Amino acid sequence: MDFELTEEQRLFQDAVDAFARDQLADGALARAHQKEYPRDVARLMAENGLLGITIPEEDGGQGGSLMDAVIAIQAVAMHCPRSADVIQAGSFGAIRTFAAYGSDDQKERFLKPLLAGETLIAVAMTEPDAGSAVTDLRTTATPDGANGGGGFRINGQKCFTSHSPEADVFLAYVRFGPGVGGIGSVLIPRDSEGLEFGAETSFLGGDDWAPLFFDNVYVPPENVLLGEGGFKKQIAGFNVERLGNSARSLALGRLAFEFARDHALTRSQFGRPLAEFQGIQWKFAEMKMKLEAAQLLLYRAAVNADKGLPSADETSVAKAVCNETGHWVASEALQVMGGTGYSQEHLMEYCFRRTRGWMIAGGSIEILKNRIAEGVFETRFSQRPPRPQEDQKDA
Repeated sequence: MDFELTEEQRLFQDAVDAFARDQLADGALARAHQKEYPRDVARLMAENGLLGITIPEEDGGQGGSLMDAVIAIQAVAMHCPRSADVIQAGSFGAIRTFAAYGSDDQKERFLKPLLAGETLIAVAMTEPDAGSAVTDLRTTATPDGANGGGGFRINGQKCFTSHSPEADVFLAYVRFGPGVGGIGSVLIPRDSEGLEFGAETSFLGGDDWAPLFFDNVYVPPENVLLGEGGFKKQIAGFNVERLGNSARSLALGRLAFEFARDHALTRSQFGRPLAEFQGIQWKFAEMKMKLEAAQLLLYRAAVNADKGLPSADETSVAKAVCNETGHWVASEALQVMGGTGYSQEHLMEYCFRRTRGWMIAGGSIEILKNRIAEGVFETRFSQRPPRPQEDQKDA
């Protein structure tokens, strides 16, 4: 058991840190208030080998580990927190699931431009009546009999889709048939006929998202990623995405900690630096304790996930702790900085806003705790109301 990064990992961390300091730090505040996805940063990262970190080399990626991607997210975030989202989009979530299960043809058409930073993919999963209860999704994929080559017609809607105003292709969760086994996924380009977008809504974290409406959208068979029975594979990929969420939460909490630390050393009141007041010292002691503990849980989940399918239990623990820690530290750090930290002229308030959103996105804290409890008691606790006795007999 070793709690230190390897020499190779430290060198990688230093290289990413230098890149972010030299190339991204100057525009960090402006990007934090920029609603558009920073495609210029994506192209720059592609040129420097920071997109597709977890994607195999044979697919055009870097062939790195999840730990490498976590290291990159945290190193970039310390200089430009908004740019850490590009590492997430380029190595976790939709792109990783796509790379794992896509056909050679699909990778040629979609993955190459994604890894070059030219296009953006988004997961279209959540629906108005299917958020935490994702298996309740209603968007349907019905066989299309009018086309000789087969394919499916997609009908339904999605909401809370990250990057929805700009994504070039959507990895949409759809229902091919009843039950969990009937859920799969398809690739839907932005310009598909029948795909419409609702009015954009601004969110606290600074993003604008738009609802998606599928009105008889045709998906050819070559754009089906996972057919019936694909849900478990997709959700395994979603567990990996949670590591990227966790890494950003913790990184922004740590960045807020550093801002507040510098402030406490240089800001004086009553003739003394803030750092000399015991009440302030205890805040920093508690912040450091929580940050260090959360970091170890994140590393454990990432290292073990690299050995095979990610553990739902370990990723749930890591995300819950990193989410709560990141936001709590950002809140305490903002308190130390007072009005300066509350201003949009400082990245502190951005760290506070963004860390709050990750306590909801990617699996809410409450849902994660339900999952953790199931591991504790080694049983599944259904959140659904019990069915009437007569329905159970018929089942």
